[in-house]
Amino acid sequence: MTAKFRIVSAAVVLLLCATSGHSQAKEDKQQEFAAHMQKAGGYLDAKQPALAIPEFQAAVAIDPENVGAQANLGVLLYFQGRAAESIPHFRAALAGRKEEQPGLAKIQALLGMAESRTLDFADARRDMEGAFPLLALASSQDLPSQDQRFQVQLGLELVGLDTESGDLDKAAAVLAQLRKAAPDNAEVLYAAYRTYSDLAGESMLALSLAAPDSAQMHQLLAHEDIRQGNPNGAIAQYRKAITIDPHLPGVHFELAELLHTSTDEAVKKAAEQEYHAALLANPQNEKSILRLAEIDAQKGNLKQSYEEYQKAVELQPADADAKLGLAKTLIGMNQSDKALALLEDIVRLEPTNATAHYRLATLYRKMGRVDDAKREAELYQKFKEMKERLRALYKELQIQPTEIRADEPEQ
Repeated sequence: MTAKFRIVSAAVVLLLCATSGHSQAKEDKQQEFAAHMQKAGGYLDAKQPALAIPEFQAAVAIDPENVGAQANLGVLLYFQGRAAESIPHFRAALAGRKEEQPGLAKIQALLGMAESRTLDFADARRDMEGAFPLLALASSQDLPSQDQRFQVQLGLELVGLDTESGDLDKAAAVLAQLRKAAPDNAEVLYAAYRTYSDLAGESMLALSLAAPDSAQMHQLLAHEDIRQGNPNGAIAQYRKAITIDPHLPGVHFELAELLHTSTDEAVKKAAEQEYHAALLANPQNEKSILRLAEIDAQKGNLKQSYEEYQKAVELQPADADAKLGLAKTLIGMNQSDKALALLEDIVRLEPTNATAHYRLATLYRKMGRVDDAKREAELYQKFKEMKERLRALYKELQIQPTEIRADEPEQ
């Protein structure tokens, strides 16, 4: 064997030994990593998250690119109130994510929340805005309620950031999605009330600066007068608006609605004229047609009322009030079969409509359908009591308006 061959062979042996040692070390590290992860999992199962944290820290020290370990450590630190410490681990998890790991939207959301708590609002908004649409999409796929709660929490945090920065339009857009996802959530509904109120105030100020003498400004002031319980002031503002622009969209109907609340017959007559004026401006104004149908029904003009109710239903087939009015008229015309079909449709459209349940109970009783009549009577009582409770609540919330009288001067 030549010297040259011996040198080459020795080099090969050294290389193989080195490779074997590196492989063994890697295997040892993998086993150590797995052991820490297993311990961490055991602590989590035992509901001891504080003890799991050091195990995850040891695991990420061994394998900093492991997405699961980084994400879990970030989550535990965040929920232990250590938001600043959680941020680098969330970022490491997101940096190592792959396209097939869409579930990391929650990690991005938590990163945004952590950044918000450390006053890094620019990054917080970017990360939360990036995560929110993904969570909104996921929540529409029949996921557990905890996912919906998390989406709501994220959305409300985002609304808070947008509101603080004065971006009410963005806040309103997020709330629109939250109301679809959680329509009965009290926090969402309250946030919507606050945001929409702020938007209304902002719009009122902008209009008062841009066009203080416009018909729209007087229409807005009429709304404010109504809200403050000053109907006569509102009437004066509506009439000023009409003087400036007789074709202002909606103004005749709004004035008619206000006048129609009066018990004074002369004022009610003026309301009827305004409903007709609204129809002249827009012959497809279904609400004005519905009100005129109600007025004609009260006057005993059954044929005219029937035609108007029918027209209203044709224009807006989903309007339960129009269908209810038409059903009442049909009952008065001894066409109970047609009325029954309408009433059954109404309770499908609007299950809490107490009047529709009452009318159904009455018809079922006449037809000898005793069990159906009993069921509808019970539903009527249930929703009637619910409506009375709501009426009492609204009475506490609202300023009670003064009565509108024909002989009161305009203000």
